[in-house]
Amino acid sequence: MKKKILVANRGEIALRIIRAIQELGHIAVAIYETPDSAALHIRVANEAVWIGDGPRSDYLNIDTVIKAAKDHDADAIHPGYGFLAENPDFAKACEENGIIFIGPSSEVIHNLGNKVIARQIMKEAGIPMVPGTQNLSAGDAGLQEAMDFAAKYKYPIMLKATTGGGGRGIRLVENDEQLKVEYPVARAEAKAAFNDENVYLEKVVVKPKHVEVQVMADRFGTTVHLGTRDCSIQRRNQKLVEIAPSLIPDQDLLDRICETAVKATKASNYFNAGTVEFLIDHDMNFYFMEINTRVQVEHTVSEMVTGIDIVRTQIKLALGKKLAFAQEDVQMRGHAIEMRINAEDPQNDFMPEGGKTVSVYRSPGGYGVRLDGFVYQGFTIPDAYDSLLVKLTVFGFSWNETVDRLRRCLKNYVITGPKTTIPFYLNLVNDPDFQKGDFDTSYLDTHQHLFDYTVDVSEVNKLARLIAEIHHKKENKYAA
Repeated sequence: MKKKILVANRGEIALRIIRAIQELGHIAVAIYETPDSAALHIRVANEAVWIGDGPRSDYLNIDTVIKAAKDHDADAIHPGYGFLAENPDFAKACEENGIIFIGPSSEVIHNLGNKVIARQIMKEAGIPMVPGTQNLSAGDAGLQEAMDFAAKYKYPIMLKATTGGGGRGIRLVENDEQLKVEYPVARAEAKAAFNDENVYLEKVVVKPKHVEVQVMADRFGTTVHLGTRDCSIQRRNQKLVEIAPSLIPDQDLLDRICETAVKATKASNYFNAGTVEFLIDHDMNFYFMEINTRVQVEHTVSEMVTGIDIVRTQIKLALGKKLAFAQEDVQMRGHAIEMRINAEDPQNDFMPEGGKTVSVYRSPGGYGVRLDGFVYQGFTIPDAYDSLLVKLTVFGFSWNETVDRLRRCLKNYVITGPKTTIPFYLNLVNDPDFQKGDFDTSYLDTHQHLFDYTVDVSEVNKLARLIAEIHHKKENKYAA
């Protein structure tokens, strides 16, 4: 039966979800705030609902989104990632209003969103974890608990917001004096960002690899994994480059990580798509980090190497279908790399370039190339939202082929108007360590030469003038 599904998001992920909804024969309803009035997702959707001036406040308003869904007779809501995607109150509001939430239950989101509860669930299931604490007490008592933990496990340690996510609410602490300063600040920051001042501690795994596993689970007891992804190349705990599968040569280790991910998923009574994240130390010990209760930005690389449409599967599972494949049906081939093309200036601490207009947009293509974006020539980038313009994902049968294809795509990618991360990524793909697959979470800190580049503005301007001339000739021809 045809369903009407509201997409409670914007940008490239809204477009990604809308396409999957329409492929399944359902009706896609987009929502937008005033700054997104020219956005591509509201043009592609079957229906579009203006929800307010924003910016961001209306996308984040549970009552507003639920009202839009009910006013337009939506049967289900897909939250995408970010905004309300991991908000248990939003999932609960959907449940209470008879709207299908395309994701896990509100109870699961609450339990796994609270890092302390999640750690307890994993501990009871025998999942290996980095040493950590429960919620620290407020005031001097909590500071003493933190110092006792540091004395036992040694510095560095990590202060983490209990309900944090997306790289926020995390502070690295190197010594007692820094701990005394950071502890009250971390509590205040957690309160401001997540309306929950609770924090806890974890021992830091120094220069780890960050490996995650895509999992899918239906309501009938079947849970499968779609292999590993490596997300080690990060900036301030936020991922920049994603790879599938992990390049760790020990396949037995990767198999054990995938099996552990399925075990963790079942232990938390998980349903729909999720990602189980791990850290791997230099001795190849792995530790559970968290389970992300939503589709990930980097889901594209898993889709490329498995051929499984994760978003399409999410929708079908939420509408009561069984998983259409078993674990033995999941066959991984080749390699995939995703890079986030952002409107940012890497040489200026990745400063966002919001408010700029894209004067020229020329994208790459060809075999094994996928683009997930919403930018187009003449589009003015809203300065109120995330700076992501497009995700470039490439596939190859070998790692070297994949890197070669990525290099070619980056060289052929032209976006003028805002500064972007493209020239930075060109340096990265030419780096010998990246080409060897030799990187961990310290990669950017130890490869500062990646920021040493110049943009050939003269050639870009020539191209811009050429394209403008072509458009002028076409317009005059049609006018005649």
